[in-house]
Amino acid sequence: MGVPDKIQTWQMVQPTSKNRETGEVTPGKLEKTEIPVPELKAGEVLVEVAGCGVCHTDLGYFYDGVPTVSKPPLTLGHEIAGTVVAGDEAWIGKEVIIPAVMPCRQCMLCKTGRGNRCLAQKMPGNSLGLYGGFSSHIPVPSIDLCEVKNRGDVPLEHLAVVADAATTPYQAAKRADLQPGDNVIVIGITGGVGQYMGQVAKALGAKTVIGIARNQEKLDRALKYGADFVINSTDKDARAVSKEFKGICKENGLPGTDWKIFEVTGAKGGQQIALNLLSFTGKMIVVGFGMAKVEFAFGRLMAFDAEVIGTWGCLPEYYPIVLNMVLSKQINIDEFVQTRPMSTIAETFDEAHKVSPTKRIVLTPDF
Repeated sequence: MGVPDKIQTWQMVQPTSKNRETGEVTPGKLEKTEIPVPELKAGEVLVEVAGCGVCHTDLGYFYDGVPTVSKPPLTLGHEIAGTVVAGDEAWIGKEVIIPAVMPCRQCMLCKTGRGNRCLAQKMPGNSLGLYGGFSSHIPVPSIDLCEVKNRGDVPLEHLAVVADAATTPYQAAKRADLQPGDNVIVIGITGGVGQYMGQVAKALGAKTVIGIARNQEKLDRALKYGADFVINSTDKDARAVSKEFKGICKENGLPGTDWKIFEVTGAKGGQQIALNLLSFTGKMIVVGFGMAKVEFAFGRLMAFDAEVIGTWGCLPEYYPIVLNMVLSKQINIDEFVQTRPMSTIAETFDEAHKVSPTKRIVLTPDF
């Protein structure tokens, strides 16, 4: 460990783009380069990256035209764990998780408990200038860092997934006011965030968790980690899934009302399923981001006394709670994480964009 002269990084110099008139696709470009180590201000630190997770959001920025606040060239990556090597003396040498969203703590949203959606928030790989996690180092404010203590034999790089994949579900559960004894549906339970959504719901006391997805192998795994029942939605429309859901409820004495539905895919099909399942006094929590538009008769919300709620990121204050859930094995990450050298970033992006990986990929610096 030490303070480098330059930060080694993989920058997105150009996202994938499509010409609307011709349909021609111009592939995105990632380049290995060096960027300056900024002069650290009071309350800032430099973190040596141990690992950075490859999130669906990164792929959205690179392939799908989702805009970043800081324009390319910039370094993507917001699921980061590492060790502080410079800056605030009280933090030097400590292992940390960097929150994916860091609120300003000054605005009205921050002061009223909604800092996770602070409009002035800093997000590595999006609104933190050049700096993201697919690097050797990253400068960040120290106020929001989550210190890692007593991690035992859990590799520090594995804990990168806490920065988003495991904490975003916790924030979603808080937005849903999830209580012990609640019944939960997770649409996309096999995805990078969904696999933790089911576990978090169960850890917080959900009575029943029904997982919906299209990969049977991953659905079988979900039954070991959070899910009580699963539905394979392959080649099924929303009505067919709803019929199967009702069958599970009838066979197991489960109610047809008051379900909390977490839509994690961000895909049109997943959203249609969620809206179709939304019934009396239910809540649908939109966790996954997508660009598709879905039609819905909003009068049903009135008739059902139901709710549709959005959720974004996670308050840094919740990170120690989720980290403790991971280290105490209430949330399993061992079966859901794989590591690869950061030099494989281009191939990894391509692979993950084509087929959702079985395990969350965490890239480890090998500059």
